[in-house]
Amino acid sequence: MTASQAPTTAEELRAAGLRVTAARVALLEIVRDGDHLDVEEIASGVRDRVGHISLQAVYEALHALTAAGLLRRIEPAGSPARFEGRIGDNHHHVVCRSCGVVADVDCAVGEVPCLTASDNHGFVIDEAEVIYWGLCPACSTASSS
Repeated sequence: MTASQAPTTAEELRAAGLRVTAARVALLEIVRDGDHLDVEEIASGVRDRVGHISLQAVYEALHALTAAGLLRRIEPAGSPARFEGRIGDNHHHVVCRSCGVVADVDCAVGEVPCLTASDNHGFVIDEAEVIYWGLCPACSTASSS
C-alpha cells in the first residue's frame, strides 16, 4: 500500500484489533455509505450483501465497531440509536421533529470542543455534543401549505 492509498475496510478492522468477517466489512461500508442509519436499516443492508445475519449479530458488530472508534453512535431523544461513519471531528446534528431525518452540522464556532461550558464543574472537557431540533425543508413546506 502506498502512502496515497486509503486503507481497505479489512485493513482498518485489523488495525483496530478486530477480526475481519464479511458481515463486519459489509456493515462498516453500509454505515459509511448511509446517512445516520438505524439498526434495522443496517441489518437489511448487510443481509442484502452477505445473506442471513441475526439482529443480535448486527448489534454486537455495531458495539465492537463503535468501541473501536470506527463508527459513531448517536441517540437523539425519542429516536432509535443511529450510526454514522463520520468520526473524530466533533461535529453535531440537526434533527427534524416531524420526520426524524438527521443531518450533520459542522462545529458551531471555535476549536474543539466547539463550545466553552459556562461552568465546567472541574471537568477537563474534550468534546461537545449538540443536537439542533427543527423542521426539515420538506416538513416545513408541508406544514405551511
